[in-house]
Amino acid sequence: MRWNLRLTAANKGIWKASELQRSLAEHGLVISAGKMSGLWSGQPVSLKLDDLDVICVVLGCEIGELMIPEPQKVVRSGEETATRAAVGASGVAPAVVPRRRDGRSLPPM
Repeated sequence: MRWNLRLTAANKGIWKASELQRSLAEHGLVISAGKMSGLWSGQPVSLKLDDLDVICVVLGCEIGELMIPEPQKVVRSGEETATRAAVGASGVAPAVVPRRRDGRSLPPM
């Protein structure tokens, strides 16, 4: 899942974390500055369902606006994460071209 709080808030006219924090507090959800910073600019590790309810009420949104599914990140048994990420939607793995750290191609061997 991808956390989409900042964009959802912006779509509702809320541009600052402190503004959202005040609105949440008015609805009974008091969040520390540190936790608010994590919610605003990061991916929360855990969040109570009751807190999600308050966030949705304050923003006037549905849960699907706050959390975007990313099924391509799910690893099926027998597959490696790197292989799934490299293959992508086309189902064909791209060619790997070794490069130097400065971005230039390596000389042929």
